[in-house]
Amino acid sequence: MMVNVLVYAVLGLILVMLVVMTYQFHHLDKQSQDAGDAQKDQLHLSQGFIYTCLVLVVMALIAYTWYSAKGTPYEGHLMEWLNIVVRLMHITFGIAWIGASFYFVFLENALNRTENVRDELAGNLWAVHGGGFYYLEKYKVAPKTLPKHLHWFKYEAYFTWISGFSLLFVVYYFNAKAMLVDTNVMNLSAAAAIGIGIGSFVIAWILYDLLCKSPLIKKPFLFSIVGFALLTGFAYFYAQVFNSRAAYIHFGAMIGSLMAANVFFVIIPAQKAMVAAAKIGQPVDPSYGKKALARSLHNNYFTLPVLFVMVSNHFPSTFGNQYSWAVLAAISLGTAGVKHYLNLKEKGQYNVYILPASVGLLLAVSFVTAPQKNTDECKPNVSFAAVNAIIQSRCVQCHSSKPTDDVYTAPPNGVVYDTPQDIVKKKDLIMQRVVITKTMPQNNKTNITPEERNILRCWIEQGAIVK
Repeated sequence: MMVNVLVYAVLGLILVMLVVMTYQFHHLDKQSQDAGDAQKDQLHLSQGFIYTCLVLVVMALIAYTWYSAKGTPYEGHLMEWLNIVVRLMHITFGIAWIGASFYFVFLENALNRTENVRDELAGNLWAVHGGGFYYLEKYKVAPKTLPKHLHWFKYEAYFTWISGFSLLFVVYYFNAKAMLVDTNVMNLSAAAAIGIGIGSFVIAWILYDLLCKSPLIKKPFLFSIVGFALLTGFAYFYAQVFNSRAAYIHFGAMIGSLMAANVFFVIIPAQKAMVAAAKIGQPVDPSYGKKALARSLHNNYFTLPVLFVMVSNHFPSTFGNQYSWAVLAAISLGTAGVKHYLNLKEKGQYNVYILPASVGLLLAVSFVTAPQKNTDECKPNVSFAAVNAIIQSRCVQCHSSKPTDDVYTAPPNGVVYDTPQDIVKKKDLIMQRVVITKTMPQNNKTNITPEERNILRCWIEQGAIVK
């Protein structure tokens, strides 16, 4: 107890100091508008360092709190609230980042490039929103004189990735044995599984970055085919290593990491180089802008597959399919195709094939993943007693008002099977998760048998009668 108090006191003191320093640097930043470029750069570098330390201290507080609560009655409550807070942060920052991505790609596509455009401009756009009129201009390279106030779109991406990576720990890595590892897929230790997950993001970035720097970048169609094959390879790899839900989430986290790395390693450095050259009156290398724009466009196509992955854990017919990796690849291709159609439409270019083909692919996936009719015979009048015995031995360890599972101290998603009425009320859910997709129990932790799944199916098909 004394150790906990001491650790929290130290971390809390550091946190307060960093918050005070953040406020002071923010105040100095406002006062430094007329300072030299070197002084401003030093100030911004110091700010970045303070912000990084602030994030690390907060993460250390969360990690130590989890470590202290692990194995106690507070663990389930803590994990639930961590999940809520970090998930809300991730969604909020993600909306800001994706919204900015959609807007600026739309702006690039919709620019007026011909009518009354000054020579120094790439285009302009009139817009109306929120009761006001806006006029926007894009320069071919850079204006002759940079304004004092220049907004940078980068923190939306950084905080989306940080919150998403934190959520990966909260949901999957803190409970790796239950949420990440499936011994029926591959028998891994928690540490090995986490290492594979994080390491795969690094490898994916190296391969993707090399692809972007290869001659294929000048051949968009071939680049897209090789890029899609690379993503499909990762989808297949994750399906061979993790349980199906974790495989999907890691696929999304991998793409999200590519997007954030694009911002950190390519887009922002390119913009900094352009700004630095413009400040001292040197010609700005247009290749910087082209490279940044290409990566921004890649991020734009990545968004819909990532959004699908974010909601996929609610739809077991996708991740629970026998060929889950192929379903994931097909949906990613279909959603990216829809985004391509929208991008072309914003340019005023209409393609009659892309949208029908993309929608047709998504509909085909829904058809292929439809459950097959079960031909196993059923005994007449399956009793509720037989069903309840299965539920009590295989399900209530987690799905009870007082779970006895070693991981879940609260019923997942609030689903309980304490009474016959609870079981009947969730019969459709039982059919989908236990019988059809076989994604419950999680990783078949309680060793439910095919025969028991069939008894549940027969009881439900016979009307789910409680006798």
